[in-house]
Amino acid sequence: MTLLRWVSTVVVVGALAGGVYYTMQGRTPDGAAASRRSGMGAGGPVAVVAKNADTADVPVYLEGVGSVKALNTATVRAQVDGRLLSINFTEGEDVKKGDVLAKIDPVTYQAQLDQAIAKKALDEALLANTRKDLERFQKVGTLAISQQQIDTQIALIKQQEAQVKSDTASIENATAILGYTTIVAPFDGRTGIRLVDEGNLVRGGDAGGIAVITQVQPISVVFTLPQQQLPTLTKSSSEGTLVAHALSTDSQTELDTGTLKVIDNQVDQQTGTIRLKAEFPNDKRQLWPGQFVNVRLLVDTLKGVVVAPTEAVQRGPDGTYVYVVGANNTAEMRQVKISRQDDKFAVIAEGLTAGEKIVTSGFGRLKDGAAVSVTDGSAAPAEKPAVKKKPSDGKQAADADKTASSMQAAQAAAQASPEAALVTGSTSEGGKRSGKHSQSHRDSGASP
Repeated sequence: MTLLRWVSTVVVVGALAGGVYYTMQGRTPDGAAASRRSGMGAGGPVAVVAKNADTADVPVYLEGVGSVKALNTATVRAQVDGRLLSINFTEGEDVKKGDVLAKIDPVTYQAQLDQAIAKKALDEALLANTRKDLERFQKVGTLAISQQQIDTQIALIKQQEAQVKSDTASIENATAILGYTTIVAPFDGRTGIRLVDEGNLVRGGDAGGIAVITQVQPISVVFTLPQQQLPTLTKSSSEGTLVAHALSTDSQTELDTGTLKVIDNQVDQQTGTIRLKAEFPNDKRQLWPGQFVNVRLLVDTLKGVVVAPTEAVQRGPDGTYVYVVGANNTAEMRQVKISRQDDKFAVIAEGLTAGEKIVTSGFGRLKDGAAVSVTDGSAAPAEKPAVKKKPSDGKQAADADKTASSMQAAQAAAQASPEAALVTGSTSEGGKRSGKHSQSHRDSGASP
């Protein structure tokens, strides 16, 4: 009977301890989190960002990679031999057509011109004298002069006339050669780094030359497009001049705007591309010969089409779709057909009308038919971090009362059954009592 009472007391005390533990555990953060998870918060509306579909005129571009080419490039070389007397340009200077760039010693060539002029004067004097002789022969007639002499005199005049013409040509040649000693710019352009210094001996046709001039205003860009775009190119170019935009290599900065000038007359069979050439005014000098650029060619404009932000378009097993927010703030998954798309907008051919609100962000827990809480994507004010509040004095008192009640109940049970002290005693004295009590049982040989 004593054992039965002892077991009952242990069960009662264990139940009371479990109740105290459960009560305290329910007030811990984990317990509160579990309560929240089991509450209504898990089934609340999904927070999303939504924007309206709109109508717009969408430009259609073809993009290719190309390199900048000077409209004209010339390596200025000496055409005659001689010592370089002077360099008349500054490196990197803009020059006009006809500006003097350099001068070669002209003394030898001036002497050759003078010789040609003098030779012509001599031959002209001989010709004049021969003509007068012919006039005298013709006045006397065949009575004093034979016809043969008259014919010979006529032939001599023709020879001397031809000699004068040769002298004229020699003068023109000498004049041209003398002109080559003054080197001028062949067109408007910009000079580069000079290739020879003043005082050096230059020769006609030297490979090095004196300087390189490039025409950078206007300037051209040669780029390529896939051959599949050739029908679109030919159709658009037949309807008018196509506008071309030169962009930086990352396509983020527009460098200049020009027009398409040439579509090459054949396709490169090795690469399957067609070459094109566009011309740009280059007023701001943003384009430079040899520079790599991206070219965006405007070939068409779609009028009044439905457009949606690109981030709103999702892709699944059945194709592209968007989430449309209905009047009751419910998301509807809708299949759409995309005709064109870039990094900003998608042109919706079917499945969406202008003015409908579509989700652009917050797809994590979104599904068809889900309730949503819609924002426009503007930054919301930052919430202050929640401060963990301490339990109020009332709660502390209530917890203390519950704990005291539990302890009183345990003490009452211990008084009702001395054997309960074997389980609940926590002091060293209690432990000693329990040891003595056990020893007395063993010594007396009392059976339970």
